[in-house]
Amino acid sequence: MLDVRRLYLLRELDRRGTIAAVAEALSFTASAVSQQLSVLEREAGVALLERSGRRVVLTPAGRSLVAHADGVLERLELAVAELAGAREGIGGPLRIGTFPSGAHTIVPAALAELARRHPALEPMVQEIDSARVSDGLRAGELDVALVHDYDFVPAPPDTTVDEVPLMEEPMYLATSTATKITGRGDTLTELLRPYAEVPWITARDGTTGHAMAVRACQAAGFQPRIRHQVNDFRTALSLASIGQGVGFVPEMATAHAPRRVVLTRLPLFRRSKVAFRAGGGAHPAIAAFVAAARAAAGQ
Repeated sequence: MLDVRRLYLLRELDRRGTIAAVAEALSFTASAVSQQLSVLEREAGVALLERSGRRVVLTPAGRSLVAHADGVLERLELAVAELAGAREGIGGPLRIGTFPSGAHTIVPAALAELARRHPALEPMVQEIDSARVSDGLRAGELDVALVHDYDFVPAPPDTTVDEVPLMEEPMYLATSTATKITGRGDTLTELLRPYAEVPWITARDGTTGHAMAVRACQAAGFQPRIRHQVNDFRTALSLASIGQGVGFVPEMATAHAPRRVVLTRLPLFRRSKVAFRAGGGAHPAIAAFVAAARAAAGQ
């Protein structure tokens, strides 16, 4: 019989690409991961991995087994959710991931609602970029997370994660009163092109926010000259207000913009969602967080 924990390792290898990356993510040694995958091959009776240069890749049989592993692990999440539903009350730790602007707005209101309705629940929040949430959920570092994607940076399909939509919001270009350039037209190119030669403020390289900023500028016909890289939109607004550059901010972050900031609405959108492991949506604690987050987003 195939061991579920080894199936999980095979799926992680498929997602993360290298044995070293799997070992680092799960706090194993690379040799331990290799040994467990070798045992899984013996259990399966066919080759699941093959060498490709200095790396190992999945064989067709290995990829087929990963597809079955997705279904098996989803069923286990459903079973865990059903057992949790049989208990009296909702309690215990709930590990929540969030992007920074969600931490300022949606999360506090959601936690207040959870504390009122489910005082035995122990939420634990950590900031994480949306691009890393899937890995964190699969590794068990997170139970649920706020995530987002942007125009120009759609979320890649992921069978290991389920999502519930929260809200869609427009993006704004933040400039100072001194750097504001009056352009003509309301297309993305017409609104951004006048800022091709000024410094830009973006999120850090490797984040979805950074990719969105670069691709939006490229779509407008130029490569942004990036001066500052900060993930916190409040910091980006403060830098923009003193003429240190221009940048993109979502509507959620504009409520307390500094006085000297000029905000120009763009035909560009960000979509926020709640993500959790596939099959985990019926878990009472996750369902309670989803309801609280949706109520907070609606406010």
